Amino acid sequence: MAARPAGRGGGERRPRGVNKARRAGPRRSGKRGAGGGGGGGRSGGSQLTRTGILRMALGGAADPLLPAEGAGGRRTPFVLRALRIALVVSLYWFVSITMVFLNKYLLDSPSLRLDAPLFVTFFQCAVTAALCLGLSLGAACGPCAALPALRLDLKVSRSVLPLSVVFIGMVTSNNLCLKHVGVAFYNVGRSLTTVFNVLLSYLLLKQTTSLYALLACGIIIGGFWLGVDQEGAEGTLSWTGIIFGILASLCVSLNAIYTKKVLPVVDGSIWHLTFYNNMNACVLFLPLMMITGEFHTLYHFDKLGSPSFWGMMTLGGVFGFAIGYVTGLQIKFTSPLTHNVSGTAKACAQTVLAVVYFEETKSLLWWTSNLMVLGGSFAYTWVKGLEMRKAQEDPNLKSSEKNETGV
Repeated sequence: MAARPAGRGGGERRPRGVNKARRAGPRRSGKRGAGGGGGGGRSGGSQLTRTGILRMALGGAADPLLPAEGAGGRRTPFVLRALRIALVVSLYWFVSITMVFLNKYLLDSPSLRLDAPLFVTFFQCAVTAALCLGLSLGAACGPCAALPALRLDLKVSRSVLPLSVVFIGMVTSNNLCLKHVGVAFYNVGRSLTTVFNVLLSYLLLKQTTSLYALLACGIIIGGFWLGVDQEGAEGTLSWTGIIFGILASLCVSLNAIYTKKVLPVVDGSIWHLTFYNNMNACVLFLPLMMITGEFHTLYHFDKLGSPSFWGMMTLGGVFGFAIGYVTGLQIKFTSPLTHNVSGTAKACAQTVLAVVYFEETKSLLWWTSNLMVLGGSFAYTWVKGLEMRKAQEDPNLKSSEKNETGV
């Protein structure tokens, strides 16, 4: 009987005290250790947030509350990712701008005096096809087999032929537009691609477009017409270049649609599609060059035996091949929307460089037309980005609304 009070009294009081101490201990230690990344005081929480932000920015940690991962599963640091993206975007800008200036020289240089735009385009397609085949053979023979083997299949070539016809129209009209207009106006001259994207998506795919996206297209059209008006006011307008610019915009839109249709024929391989597309283009260009009399022009061309001429032609073909690669690279390391924004900014830089390089003087309204085209293109990309994000976050959207975001 004496043992019971002792067991209920002193024996139970000690565990209660011990439990209270144990419960209080972690709270006190948590307050003291909050600054080091533990639990919960307010000052400790702010320090943790700052530490987490720095860790995410410099170390690439996914969760600021957790230590950085080990070497095996560690993410690439933010600084390295930013440098890699900057390098890829810079490479895209360099290749794209250089190719435009190089093509302008080959197509319309007073010192070269070569009036054979189809031959220039044909040669670039031939270099691209040869580089695809050469790199594929090199990869198959070497230790790296990252590139798939290429072989010419006539059945596949016939299936790709409709896309190749559109592709020929695209590259030819692009070069003919560049031949007849200045590099500074080239971006405005072929700025209706976005408008044709919306129009063809509605006519062929029955996809509607939001009001804000249509307003952005309206800004682009306004900038295009203002630019045409200002080119005419300055006496440098070429209606031939304008017509080919409009055709180039249409063909770029058709090329995107037909590419999606033809990709299953080559098992979704852009590498195979590029090879077949350029091989078909080389064959189709031969009768076109014969009809337009470019073989006769080449026969009487005084620099046909010049190594510097063929060096520039080959360089143009290499850059024509490289633009496809760096475009895919930029999309891979950023996103399609970021690629569109980068292309818009690149066009702005290209216009400024052309005005400075060719020592041109442009009016305020001419610059306004360029800003309207660039601003409308950026606004369209931004609106579509918001719509795509909304479609991904809301699974209850109608399929038609989701399809609209893919325009």
